[in-house]
Amino acid sequence: MERPEVILENADTVYDFYRDHQQNALKAKAAYWLLGRRYRPRITYAAGAREKLRELISQRRPLLIAVNHLSQLDPYTVAAAAWRSAMRPVIGRTRVLAKDELFTEPELRERIDMMGGIPVFRGKDHGLRAVNAAGQRMIDICADRMARGDGIAVFPEGTCNDVDPTQVQTIGSGIGHIAFRAKKLGAEPALVSLGLSYGPRLDPAVEPTKEEAYSASFYFGVPVAELPAKPAEITRVVRDELQVALDGAVKAY
Repeated sequence: MERPEVILENADTVYDFYRDHQQNALKAKAAYWLLGRRYRPRITYAAGAREKLRELISQRRPLLIAVNHLSQLDPYTVAAAAWRSAMRPVIGRTRVLAKDELFTEPELRERIDMMGGIPVFRGKDHGLRAVNAAGQRMIDICADRMARGDGIAVFPEGTCNDVDPTQVQTIGSGIGHIAFRAKKLGAEPALVSLGLSYGPRLDPAVEPTKEEAYSASFYFGVPVAELPAKPAEITRVVRDELQVALDGAVKAY
């Protein structure tokens, strides 16, 4: 299927394409390797987290990866952390949710597609009513991908935190619905919370410096293998677990 234009009016065709789009795993791993060399984040784990993560990966459990969002540089530093951590084996079979505007420029879109991107039409950009149907399709696509074994990586805050980089901001309900619908399709998603810190900054609205980005701190919380039954309950677990992971990242910086 030919790549469709990523615009809201074309959302059904867009999600038909990303339901089955497959990234080139070798190219993806090469890109993650390069980012792992450029950025050298510090990786720490809660007690037992690395072992539990490896166990879930060996069982081929689909991972729902939640990361707090601080900067436009996050996708690069997170990719570097994936390469330099226990998540390396799932590179090439993890989908990454990314705002739709990143898919408009052809060369950038090619890179995002190669990294496993799935576009998200955000209410803050298009209006909540306008994106409702597209949002439901996106959730269905993510659940379907998880049911087929893919992981899903999400910045559940939905936008960069320019308020307080030590506190997780409001979590959107979408992540809870993704896990809930994946479970209805027979998947057993496990939550992996990954806290990110660029260290203390005077103004959180200012992008981190290259030096701060190169030395980002990541902290893996203990994965949650059994998620609650209801979307709202799942979302609350994501919020709580992500704050624990963020606290760990800030402390480890």
